[in-house]
Amino acid sequence: MRLIQFLDERGMTRVGKVDADGVSTRLVGEFDTIYALATAAIGAGQTLEALASRSLGDAGFDYQTLLRERRVLSPVQHPDPAHCHVTGTGLTHLGSAATRDAMHKKLQQDTEALTDSMRMFKWGVEGGIPKDGRPGAQPEWFYKGDGSIVVAPGAPLPSPDFALDGGEEPELVGLYLIGADGAPHRLGFAIGNEFSDHVTERQNYLYLAHSKLRYCAVGPELYTGALPRDLRGSSRLRRGDTLVWERPFLTGEANMCHTLENLEYHHFKYAAHRRPGDVHLHFFGTATLSFADGVRAQASDEFEIDLPALGAPLINPLAIVDSGFALGGVRPL
Repeated sequence: MRLIQFLDERGMTRVGKVDADGVSTRLVGEFDTIYALATAAIGAGQTLEALASRSLGDAGFDYQTLLRERRVLSPVQHPDPAHCHVTGTGLTHLGSAATRDAMHKKLQQDTEALTDSMRMFKWGVEGGIPKDGRPGAQPEWFYKGDGSIVVAPGAPLPSPDFALDGGEEPELVGLYLIGADGAPHRLGFAIGNEFSDHVTERQNYLYLAHSKLRYCAVGPELYTGALPRDLRGSSRLRRGDTLVWERPFLTGEANMCHTLENLEYHHFKYAAHRRPGDVHLHFFGTATLSFADGVRAQASDEFEIDLPALGAPLINPLAIVDSGFALGGVRPL
């Protein structure tokens, strides 16, 4: 099932089910947000699909019009953005065949000769799949922010004026809600643009945490149910009418050295990540970046991440914004 959140003609948030043709959407009438729908499903012991199907009405909307008018929201939002955790894992994807071959050659080196990144990647290749009921290797993990840093499909992706770069990262995102008993519930998956400052990160790997504290985009659809193991899409950068860059990208477990179960375990094993009522948006990583090809995005450039199996593409323009803070901005009391 493909679900969206959108604004109706009165500006009220509604929930819709996207039809298989991708042209129209039917209203899920009982609920005004997917958060409310998911909370009710957990409480009733039902699946998200079952409760949404039971609540489908006859009212319909033109999906393409909603997208064109930028009335589609991110799929899951918490009423209090501070209770939405946006995080991710890296070094999880095998990448293209050429990249994989190059990586495998490097993995033949003595462990002491490897960089920290390659050493962690090797751990994932060798042990990222749980065995005999035991968790696999820990992945790289990072924090991006709370729900206030998630922008809707079509909305500008703000890059602060102090940033050295603002580049796309086409990724699969897992969307979760913690039940009243502290159990994480996966609502489904969505397309994500993890958006990072790659120049800052390349200066020193210890700057990775700084480079990830940026806005991101998720959506437009929430894909429920079993996820295909092999997902193939395209990542594009447009400058006006010019296609500046385009590359295919692969995701899904067939293209990863970690299973999703392993990545989920290592995120939710921390008690602070299992607080009842909280929402988690977790990015699962990528192997495809325009920055890696020497491309630098400019203000007003448009990122397009197209993963057809998960519905309509995620499109966002880049905006450079004032950070709103300067040296000496802390006030002593």
